Amino acid sequence: MIPRIETLPEKKFVGRRITLSLSNNRTAELWKSFMPRRKEIQNSIGTDLYSMQKYDASYFNTFNPNAEFEKCAAVVVTDFNEIPEAMEPITLTGGLYAVFIHKGDASTASKTFQYIFETWLPNSEYILDDRMHFELLGEKYKNNDPSSEEEIWIPIQLKK
Repeated sequence: MIPRIETLPEKKFVGRRITLSLSNNRTAELWKSFMPRRKEIQNSIGTDLYSMQKYDASYFNTFNPNAEFEKCAAVVVTDFNEIPEAMEPITLTGGLYAVFIHKGDASTASKTFQYIFETWLPNSEYILDDRMHFELLGEKYKNNDPSSEEEIWIPIQLKK
């Protein structure tokens, strides 16, 4: 699995955010609260959905299933002029990303992430950057379907 490397400009999103951990995975709760209300976001661009994660800088140093991180369900917007109640603006800092294609349902995603962090990243010319990670849930994404495809965007920077 060879990623493509992309430089992404800063982007604006509107969505919902929660704090969770791998042992207390509240992803379904987040999406159930976001999806019925996403049409309230008047200035969205396109139909793609984004699952975004913000980790502490030390999150990946040692595996701890109880370590908390932020997760957002969001859509890209033109501006922050109109934000529906109980949603918030999210700014994705631009930069370099490794983009992987994950094929399969959510139950197989852990194998893809394990490959990215345990095989590809340590053997690449890059290190992890302290910016948001995200999955782009585009037209090929099918929730809980083995034929689903999504893009996994990992923030990276060149090793010094």
